Amino acid sequence: MKKGVSFLVTVALVALVSSLASASDPSPLQDTCVAIDEPKDAVFVNGKFCKDPKLTEAEDFFFSGLDKPGNTSNPVASNVTTVNVEQIKGLNTLGISMVRIDYEPYGQNPPHTHPRATEILTVLEGTLYVGFVTSNTEDRFISKVLNKGDVFVFPIGLIHFQFNVGKTKAVAIAALSSQNPGVITIANAVFGSDPPINPDVLTRAFQLDKKVVSYLQSRF
Repeated sequence: MKKGVSFLVTVALVALVSSLASASDPSPLQDTCVAIDEPKDAVFVNGKFCKDPKLTEAEDFFFSGLDKPGNTSNPVASNVTTVNVEQIKGLNTLGISMVRIDYEPYGQNPPHTHPRATEILTVLEGTLYVGFVTSNTEDRFISKVLNKGDVFVFPIGLIHFQFNVGKTKAVAIAALSSQNPGVITIANAVFGSDPPINPDVLTRAFQLDKKVVSYLQSRF
């Protein structure tokens, strides 16, 4: 095979593999696909049954209450109010959702990942220290202090956090590139899994004393 042809074939294969490996939501196949729980007279698309488009109404695309602060009385002193396909059924197949995050002074949205979405966050009130860590083996920590009106992006799948470094409450709002981004809070997943991960695994992985691992598991 000639070099030029071989190069074009390689490029085509790379493009094909990249398209197959895409983790983003698929494009919608019609104007609306309002999710419903009753499968009668419905079509199963993108993980949800879809309402007949002729029966869609304004309430399918509406949510009220994002102006209200969430309950931050918890160990991390923050609250995430989620608006995804579970709250707005009309988001089904549209590949977008959002959250409101409330932080007490020195509260945080602890290190976590969204396996299916990139996040773009805007600070509405307060000062947040935010950051994310790139994938192995580089493990670069990229961080910044954000003030009111500042915007920051957390790439899909990467561990990230927000921490209120101010002496007053903080509020942020974020959009995510999936109707159902998913969230994996690192500490909860590692030390609070059900059933628990064998402490011997975590002892070696984190280079900790087994008693410390057992204590951490008891906390989650």
